[in-house]
Amino acid sequence: MIGSDFKDLFVLFLVFGGGFWVLAPLARAFAKRISATAPPVGQAPVLDELREELRQVRQEVAELAERVDFTERALAQQQPPQRLAPPS
Repeated sequence: MIGSDFKDLFVLFLVFGGGFWVLAPLARAFAKRISATAPPVGQAPVLDELREELRQVRQEVAELAERVDFTERALAQQQPPQRLAPPS
C-alpha cells in the first residue's frame, strides 16, 4: 500500500507542479497587461497626437450633427410648392 500512496503523491505533485509551470507565465503576462502602469517613454508623444486627433474628430462629428439637425428642421418646415393658375 505504501507504493500506491507514493505513486498518488507523485502524480499529484506532477499535476500541480506542471500546472503551475504552465500557468505561472500566463498569469504574469495577464497581470502585466492589466496593471495600471504609465506607457513607455517613447509612446507618450504618439498618445498625445492620437488624443488630439480624437478631439478633432469629436468636434467634427458634433458640427456634422448640428448640420443634420438644421437640415432636418429646414426640410420639416418646407411647404408644398404652389401651383400656377391655369392659363386664361
